[in-house]
Amino acid sequence: MEMTYEERLKFMHQLCLAQTQAADPTEAQAVAGFTNADVADSVHYLASFLTFKAIQSAGRHPADELQNDFDMLGVYQCFGMMVFAFLFMPLTQDGHTPDYDRAQITIGKTLFDGLAPEMLAELIESGFHKFKLIAEAESEHWQEYRENLDKVTISYMIATTDDDSPHSAEDVLPLFGQLLSQLCEAFTAD
Repeated sequence: MEMTYEERLKFMHQLCLAQTQAADPTEAQAVAGFTNADVADSVHYLASFLTFKAIQSAGRHPADELQNDFDMLGVYQCFGMMVFAFLFMPLTQDGHTPDYDRAQITIGKTLFDGLAPEMLAELIESGFHKFKLIAEAESEHWQEYRENLDKVTISYMIATTDDDSPHSAEDVLPLFGQLLSQLCEAFTAD
């Protein structure tokens, strides 16, 4: 059976959710989660999950950066927003409209749980500013970066949801780390 893009998102959400939970869901729980999942909630979760995995893969240390390089947390937020945008973009063809305000708050709260509300608001604002800069940039470098992140995001979805994929999800995850590292380097002050 061929899955629609929306079904793939929901399925990938359930698979990633199962990875983060201590107990494996029963088949009935997984089916219920898939059936009842809101596609926007799935995209929010996946953007946060993939950003977290990218941070891990890149060997970054947000707790240290909170103390020494707070602006780097805004870069992570920007990365999460970019992943959100690329995951959501195909849904617009089916009439879905992305809610960037909700997305940036959900991603920020998920990635940076426990931060004081003032700090969270500051990094969400910083991340969204960076997101808009990159989205509107016309330089070849940023166009290529956006294309690469889009390709990696779709490759991960295929690797996760298609048994015939030539790559596994574990093969693709390090690419998110590489792209996050590139983004961090771009925003590192010399």
